[in-house]
Amino acid sequence: MLDIKVIRENLPWAKEKLATRGIKPEELDELIKIDQERRAGLKRSEELKAQRNQVSKQIAAAKRNQEDAGHAITEMREVGTQIKDLDDQVNELTNKQNDIILRLPNFPADSAPVGPDESYNQKVRSWHEPAKLAFEPKAHWDIGTDLDILDWDRGAKASGARFVYYKGAGALLERAVFNFFLDENTKAGYTEIIPPYLVNDESMQGTGQFPKFREDVYTIVDNDNPDQPRDLTLIPTAEVPLVNYFRNEIIHDGKLPISVTALSPAFRSEAGSAGRDTRGLIRMHEFRKVEMVKICKPEESWAELDKLTANAEDLLQKLNLPYRVVALATGDASFTSAKTYDLEVWMPYQDKYREISSCSNCTDFQARRAQIRYRDEAGKPHLAHTLNGSGLAVGRTVAAILENYQNEDGTVTVPEALIPYMNGMKQITKEASLI
Repeated sequence: MLDIKVIRENLPWAKEKLATRGIKPEELDELIKIDQERRAGLKRSEELKAQRNQVSKQIAAAKRNQEDAGHAITEMREVGTQIKDLDDQVNELTNKQNDIILRLPNFPADSAPVGPDESYNQKVRSWHEPAKLAFEPKAHWDIGTDLDILDWDRGAKASGARFVYYKGAGALLERAVFNFFLDENTKAGYTEIIPPYLVNDESMQGTGQFPKFREDVYTIVDNDNPDQPRDLTLIPTAEVPLVNYFRNEIIHDGKLPISVTALSPAFRSEAGSAGRDTRGLIRMHEFRKVEMVKICKPEESWAELDKLTANAEDLLQKLNLPYRVVALATGDASFTSAKTYDLEVWMPYQDKYREISSCSNCTDFQARRAQIRYRDEAGKPHLAHTLNGSGLAVGRTVAAILENYQNEDGTVTVPEALIPYMNGMKQITKEASLI
């Protein structure tokens, strides 16, 4: 959430910054108008309350002296009505102001590329040139079907489109990938957490999913009253419970920076993605992801973003998967992010790079919504900065392994780093499936 004081005192700058994220200047003009009315009403209410307090003392003194205080009492009743009306107006204006602010994205960092969409993203670096296969590469969904390790038809039968069964060596590969990620992340200094997979509305608001992105998630309903949603939502990413672990808390600055990691399922309705990635593991309604989250002081957050991104890159390097790092344009970055680096892995069948991790510095945007603070050496509380990154998306990693490690005979070579996690299996063949 943005600071209304920053917008109020730097309106032209705020308009310029948020315009790069698709926010029209008139929206901020409306916000400031509401803020001015709210502050004027609040000031007048406080003046009347001060007047009432003063006159109340005079009325008490008059009663002690057995003097007539009837006129003053009548006048204060009228003042009390005015105060109530003003307080109601202030509350209504506060709600309107908050509703607007909660739907405004984070201010982009000065170093973020400016542009309305992904065509303005800037390549930062790449690692390893993609190998040229000596045969026509197959899509990972065909490889998985042919090896009988991914079952799309039964996934659709059981749950619907964009669900899949992993089986045999496919299930083992998925498990090997996320265990490898968790082990590497904990070696890098992250504390592993197993979080809840259902969270309340306050948690979803704290990390920026609510109120703007309600249509993108799955919310639990009351079976006795299906039209009434419960205050519980299936998490779209482990970022939500990891960040909210610290909600409404003040952290001692000696504990910062904090780094945590978690494996969790992720549930996404994929609203608005009709026709995009309808086949394969790229865009599922349910998938697993290993998440990395950092809580730190503001002066540390940009260095921590570099570390977070390096941690995600290290996983791809150890799997020997070619990738590139791109800085996302202001119009392509996530709602909460001030700056994002996407890691894009090479997919031979598509002959292109595809996102496998987003590493973002959210500055104090989430911390203000979730009231995550730290206390400095003098004991003064300050808003912390939050960062998050995929370390990595598990299904997309499996897809990248199947395509990059495929062989002409239809088998798939297991990356060396995963062999210990695959019970020594070095090659996935059709015979590796058990049913």
